[in-house]
Amino acid sequence: MKVLVTGAAGFIGMHCAERLLARGDEVVGVDNLNDYYDVGLKKARLSRLSRMKFLKADIADRAAMERLFADEKPQRVIHLAAQAGVRHSLKDPHAYVQANLVGFLHILEGCRSAGAQHLVYASSSSVYGTNAKLPFSVDDNVDHPISLYAATKKSNELMAHVYAHLYRLPVTGLRFFTVYGPWGRPDMSPFIFASAILEGRPIDVFNHGRMRRDFTYIDDIAEGVLRTLDRVAQPAAKGAAPARLYNIGNNRPVDLMLYIETLEKALGKKAIRNMLPMQPGDVQETAADIDSLDADIGFRPSTPLEVGVPRFVEWYRGYYGRVA
Repeated sequence: MKVLVTGAAGFIGMHCAERLLARGDEVVGVDNLNDYYDVGLKKARLSRLSRMKFLKADIADRAAMERLFADEKPQRVIHLAAQAGVRHSLKDPHAYVQANLVGFLHILEGCRSAGAQHLVYASSSSVYGTNAKLPFSVDDNVDHPISLYAATKKSNELMAHVYAHLYRLPVTGLRFFTVYGPWGRPDMSPFIFASAILEGRPIDVFNHGRMRRDFTYIDDIAEGVLRTLDRVAQPAAKGAAPARLYNIGNNRPVDLMLYIETLEKALGKKAIRNMLPMQPGDVQETAADIDSLDADIGFRPSTPLEVGVPRFVEWYRGYYGRVA
């Protein structure tokens, strides 16, 4: 197939593109290579995708996206480009509107005009906001987001459903849960903690460590994305829109303190812990109900933390040449 991957220089985008290329698909990648975090890391990821056709462009650029879809006419689309980060959305809300709302509209319009067979797009576990019932189910109400980032992801799900209903565009939204692993994002805790621990700096532990996260290893995420891409969304009932939503999480929430201990063990060095109260926009616990993903797609993430964290540390040391 010819597959367009947006955010191809990103963490999940690189891993998905690698798998598509390895199985023989034709891949077109787009990314604006912005400086939200280290552009050098993004370029290093792209260097692993030499057989991918790459276009540097911003999804918020309407004319560029119209040209891209007209020229390439992708059969299927994996949309991962977005302004990420819950905490950053408190500082720069306009960036989230441009990338996550305006940009997503351009992707939907591109899919419609090019007659794409299936759009798989990234949502987020953050849409569950203040939901108290665990594990989080895709059938739960998600009308109480607590960050603008979460609100834009919920908006993406609504926008995608509209296009599925009006234009019969098959769409599948994936709510990712705390993705980690090699080639990850420097603004996420594995990077931040590993760097601080190795350099002897304190790590900030919010809510005094009383947090739990459904950490999900990158290989499981990429496998889930490709499997859902291959299973084109169908209407759940006569007259319904061809739209689906799935959680992709490890289904095994881990205490934040255990996660830190696992990272310390892999690094061979103890952390200096700076215990702090809860941050605005954050939630105490996440846990994914993945029964529908298993039932429809036949997939359940399975990589345990004690396997994934050492793999991340091995990559981190190799990439940055760090030693304890």
